Amino acid sequence: MSAMVRVRDLKLSLRAFIATYRWRRVNPVPCAPRREPLGACRVAVVSTAGLAPPGDTPFDDSVRGGDWSWRRIPDTVDVQSLEEHHRSDAFDHAGIAADRNLGMPLDRLRELANAGEIGSVAAIHVSMMGSITAPGRLVRDTLPAVADALVADGVDVVLLVPV
Repeated sequence: MSAMVRVRDLKLSLRAFIATYRWRRVNPVPCAPRREPLGACRVAVVSTAGLAPPGDTPFDDSVRGGDWSWRRIPDTVDVQSLEEHHRSDAFDHAGIAADRNLGMPLDRLRELANAGEIGSVAAIHVSMMGSITAPGRLVRDTLPAVADALVADGVDVVLLVPV
């Protein structure tokens, strides 16, 4: 198992990028309190692992500032069949290559539902690209669309999996 990467361990180009990047501040959105006990909640996963179902359009690594689109991941998907399209080389992809549950833990979520720890697994889950260096379109367009889709599916709780 590898240790957490430190900035000084990154390639020179990534260190230079981090040193000069104009970090964006986004006002936090207040979280809504849960209305039901977790054992009665419908749970979805939202991941930034850049995973897509087989045959779905890959994330576009040529989009300047990062591909702000998102992919619906159905609850019935074989997690290991998901294709990784994450553009960042700032992390070791070996873990997700070996077990897609590290980026989209649907098998673990199903186990929690079967054990009665959560009420149910949502019908859809969401994968987006991480390493979005120009997040304006993500915040303005993508996140509201994702929220609408999850609300339409009756999701009570979202497990966020940042990659």
